[in-house]
Amino acid sequence: MGGEQMELSALVGGAAAVCTTLAFIPQIIKIRKQGGKDLSYSMLFLYLAGVLFWLFYGLLLHAPEIIWANAVTALLVVIALGLKATQRA
Repeated sequence: MGGEQMELSALVGGAAAVCTTLAFIPQIIKIRKQGGKDLSYSMLFLYLAGVLFWLFYGLLLHAPEIIWANAVTALLVVIALGLKATQRA
């Protein structure tokens, strides 16, 4: 792969990482404001499992974009789980 193509792939990968990581923040805000009763634990745990597998994959490849995006996303999912658990009524 040429240098220009590698730069483009890094840019695309970085943009994808930012978008998918930031996409979970509105969900956390919604859980905090309205509670998480409409959000299933099974979805959150399955999502967390997928994110952790991506994190492990990134570690195997030594790919910083994959590692950081999925580490942050895993943290956001854990926060969402904590908020959902503490706001049960």
